[in-house]
Amino acid sequence: MKLTLESSSRVNLVRAYSPGQVRIGDEIVHSSCIVSADRLVTDWPPARFESLLPEHLAAIFALQPEVVLLGTGERQRFPPASVRAAFAERGVGLEVMDLGAACRTYNILVQEERRAVAALFLE
Repeated sequence: MKLTLESSSRVNLVRAYSPGQVRIGDEIVHSSCIVSADRLVTDWPPARFESLLPEHLAAIFALQPEVVLLGTGERQRFPPASVRAAFAERGVGLEVMDLGAACRTYNILVQEERRAVAALFLE
């Protein structure tokens, strides 16, 4: 799906998404990634949602988000309790949704200048 949200500021926005790829600004990404208003991490280790472990969250927490949108692919799936607990311990909000909902919600939150981060799985 192509998104056509326009921004007057220079922030990373998800411009389009589909199974297997996401376009952030002018860059097309074909693997799991982390995106914030000013950073795009394309070398994030967990290739699949099922591989997500608490140790993978350091790259997310380094961005100091107030809320993280976890896009779990074509359907909503919840991470293990150990992952959810890592967010709770740091007081960081975690919202789990399918890829499309995560992309759309992320765009809205960064346009509102919220410290939102999207961790996206494309499978």
